[in-house]
Amino acid sequence: MLDAGDFISISTMFSCLKEIPRGNRAILVSVTDFYPGVQLAKRRGAKRDTKRLHKILYKLGFQVDVYEDLSAEETYEVFEAASRESVEDCFVGVISSHGEEGLVFGVDGKAVKLAQIFSLFSNPAMDGKTKLFFVQACRGVDLDPGVETDSAEDDKEDSFSHLLSIPVDSAVVFATSPGYSAFMHPLGSVFLQTLCDLLEMEGGQDLEVTQLLTRLNYRVAYGFEARGPQLAGKKEMPCFVSRLTRQAFPFSLRETGLWGVHQYLPDEPADEARRASIR
Repeated sequence: MLDAGDFISISTMFSCLKEIPRGNRAILVSVTDFYPGVQLAKRRGAKRDTKRLHKILYKLGFQVDVYEDLSAEETYEVFEAASRESVEDCFVGVISSHGEEGLVFGVDGKAVKLAQIFSLFSNPAMDGKTKLFFVQACRGVDLDPGVETDSAEDDKEDSFSHLLSIPVDSAVVFATSPGYSAFMHPLGSVFLQTLCDLLEMEGGQDLEVTQLLTRLNYRVAYGFEARGPQLAGKKEMPCFVSRLTRQAFPFSLRETGLWGVHQYLPDEPADEARRASIR
């Protein structure tokens, strides 16, 4: 049985968190307000996703850099710079915007090709490092009714061509399946908020990364259902593509000797059930 002396004080915990070696890095790129004249709606909830991710990843020992409302060219520049800086074990890149299959949009409405982003990380600085990309964006305009069927054959031969650029030792996690829309709400996206939930739950940080991503798929696919007169009953099915060659535990703090510290930090109240609206 633990007594009062076994618990770390809040001030000591925050002091310890500041001392965690931050050899791993995360880049969060999010677009909320597009330039005037760009026919893309404001993405309410995107800032909430970014704020929560920043907080959690920082607790887990990552150096976290946030970039909001970048143009397409600026987005390329940010990821190119990040790709040249080696990390201790893991790099995490999060991209959140409106999108279509194989691309997302900068604040200027110009396309950012995901293949070009991924290919930047095939270089000596990132060799042997785990690279995780999370893409919160639509990949089409279809709505998922949640019917369990075999996948229909895709008549677009190049629909997965951007996946060929994914580097070795990488995984790319998409909020939704090819051809489908992703959901967003002012309280945040179901995809990224569920990822945050998993990283904050006891033991979630210590999962091997493919176990974590599979659990993320399950939680979104079976735990979320849109509401409202137009979207009632619609679902979302994330998916990930892995070129990982070994097991990875990028979010565990065990190796720092501080495992468990973040479990005692005060958490924000859980959000109410999120009512989704399509992007």
